[in-house]
Amino acid sequence: MPSSTTPAQSTTSKNEPAGSGPFAPVVAWCGGAIFLASLFYFLYCYASRFGNPALSDPSTLRAVVINVVLFSVFALHHSLFARQSMKARVRPVVGPALERSLYTWIASVLFIVVCAAWQPVPGQLYQLTGLSAAIGYAIQAIGIGLTVRSSAKLDVLDLAGIRQVIDARHGIERAHVPLETGGLYGLVRHPLYFGWALFVFAAPQMTMTRFVFAAVSTAYLAAAIPFEERSLVETFGGEYEDYRRRVRWRMVPYVY
Repeated sequence: MPSSTTPAQSTTSKNEPAGSGPFAPVVAWCGGAIFLASLFYFLYCYASRFGNPALSDPSTLRAVVINVVLFSVFALHHSLFARQSMKARVRPVVGPALERSLYTWIASVLFIVVCAAWQPVPGQLYQLTGLSAAIGYAIQAIGIGLTVRSSAKLDVLDLAGIRQVIDARHGIERAHVPLETGGLYGLVRHPLYFGWALFVFAAPQMTMTRFVFAAVSTAYLAAAIPFEERSLVETFGGEYEDYRRRVRWRMVPYVY
């Protein structure tokens, strides 16, 4: 990513790239905050609202369709922003430094909307008790642990769009984040997604509302991986091809 001007130049140069001005850090850090808020809001919804069995209702199909549409809108945004053509249009408007932050803002707001508007689906698939329930909670904890550790390996500030602004303000030339292939990434190529699947599917009380959310979100992640890996091949070339040959499983060991 091209480097931006230094902070001193940003107040005097008319040719400075958008996104390197004095308000860029505020925008980026607020984007990181809303990203974190969206995750906590999801946890609240999944633990509370989605966990309450909905009453039987003839509009079950309608609720499922609305939920699929909601998540599809969120997924469409992710797919569009992953395209180089879209990035080329966004950069001149917000600048290279704020490109990722803009994505974080939109994705976080959309995720909050998805969780808030998610329709209750009548019924309950199963409810575990005793030792079985404890095992379910343990698997969910493992899922959260995998997600946290995987995110840390990738640099959370970079994922949230904050690192780009920090580097731009200090005149640091942006370079690709090194390809991570060890640890959890030696088990599956996308351990973040594996952690997500463990968390959403291991709930001891699986209401239909939770199940639809788990199935739709995980199906989207699985479908998005091939497109995401095309971009990774473009970025890392043969290095990623070698990694893909060494680590067979994309998301779930021995399954996918």
